[in-house]
Amino acid sequence: MMTKGLVRLQRLWSAYWLLLPALSIYVVFLLYPMVFSFLISLYQWDGLAPVKKFVGLENYRVFFSDPASLLALKNNIIWMLFMIAIPVALGLVLAVILNERVPGRTAFRAIFYSPTVLPLVAVGIIWSWIYNPTFGAVNSFFRLVGLPELTRPWLSDPKVALYSVILTGIWQGTGFPMLLFLAGLQTIPRELYEAAEIDGASRIQSFWYITIPSLRETFVIVVSILMIGSLKVFDLIYIMTWGGPGRLTQVMSTWMYFNTFVFHKAGFGSAIAWIITVASLGIAYPYIRAMSRR
Repeated sequence: MMTKGLVRLQRLWSAYWLLLPALSIYVVFLLYPMVFSFLISLYQWDGLAPVKKFVGLENYRVFFSDPASLLALKNNIIWMLFMIAIPVALGLVLAVILNERVPGRTAFRAIFYSPTVLPLVAVGIIWSWIYNPTFGAVNSFFRLVGLPELTRPWLSDPKVALYSVILTGIWQGTGFPMLLFLAGLQTIPRELYEAAEIDGASRIQSFWYITIPSLRETFVIVVSILMIGSLKVFDLIYIMTWGGPGRLTQVMSTWMYFNTFVFHKAGFGSAIAWIITVASLGIAYPYIRAMSRR
């Protein structure tokens, strides 16, 4: 009995020994920085001085009372609403169309999905040229069609700067929901549509009563991923507007960056990072449940 126990213990130790390299990487590069970041968020610290002042949860309180921080949070919510409503709707429509036997559907799938794989830095630079008030494609088009009154400095106009960047995000982010919806559509048995057609159901009724319910888990996955991505948006804002004009296009990720590395408020920046983390984890819960059921 003792020998069997020792053999079992030896096998267990061997299994954990094999996990040690991956576990070490996880602890050093993920767990330790997370814990250290949370500890920093409890201090008032510039990131350089050897002395830190303990302030407890004051940085978190300041975030929810600071107008600039609340503006960044509001912009994140606006970004999230647009990035859920439009890419989900467009992605579903494109997926339904390209799931049919239309000519050139493989090429169209590649065309619509290709912006998703482009580096966000490159996307931001390209769209900054498109929005350029002097030689950009948007203002040039309005001048060409005789509507010069519609031209404007798209990325420096306080009224449209945020929505101009959101449009770029929609262009870049619609292909991913389309791909997931395409995968979901291909799992729906064709017999369901054939039975509905025999019963006299129209295409709209089949879409509403067969397609939408069958894609329920896909909707959860798509919406969860887009919401988490909306909370972490950084590249496009940083490249295209740098948070301007003023601070009108700041989002929480860029506001975290500016406070930590520009304003030298490492404690406050770490608090913003943890607010983003907690919000992302709360949103990720339905996604994890849906994946577990699948």
